[in-house]
Amino acid sequence: MEVQETRVQTDRVLTIPNILSMARLVGVPVFLWLILRPEFGGPKSDGWALLVLAFSGISDYLDGKLARRWNQISSLGRLLDPAADRLYILSTLVGLTWREILPLWLTGVLLLRELVLLVMVGILRRHGYPPPQVNFLGKAATFNLMYAFPLLLLSDGSGWISSLAAIFGWAFAGWGTTLYWWAGVLYVVQVRRLVRADATAD
Repeated sequence: MEVQETRVQTDRVLTIPNILSMARLVGVPVFLWLILRPEFGGPKSDGWALLVLAFSGISDYLDGKLARRWNQISSLGRLLDPAADRLYILSTLVGLTWREILPLWLTGVLLLRELVLLVMVGILRRHGYPPPQVNFLGKAATFNLMYAFPLLLLSDGSGWISSLAAIFGWAFAGWGTTLYWWAGVLYVVQVRRLVRADATAD
């Protein structure tokens, strides 16, 4: 999760939290290759793909925890962490949609939210503001989606484990998508207030 606390930031690059975030970024193409291997005639590697996702979730928790505990919050870390989150979500969406595990409409709903947020970031930059900070709802949404995707990948099989994974996976996907859009609406409201405040000041 992204660290957005009011603490002293450093310009250090080689910190343990940053190295964890970099490792997560390296894992993105590895995960995508593993999940798409069956589509190109290769063996099914869902188990390895799940391990990569598990590492991503653990390192996502650890990099924020360690950054706070060891006072290693950095400007680079504030960029790497959310970038890794979004790239994992994007690569998982691509992989699961390609495998027809996720319906195209759900992928479209999640990508549309990202497009809306990208537009908001552009508006903020035009007015001289940094990107909006990640709020609690945004963190909760990412948390739910990062649980939903591996469960839905696990559901692509047979037996009671796959059936149970499908039930919990779709539950997390529903909660995550709802919270994802709720957080997005709050970002839009925040941007609108800032732009209005600028217009009033002028």
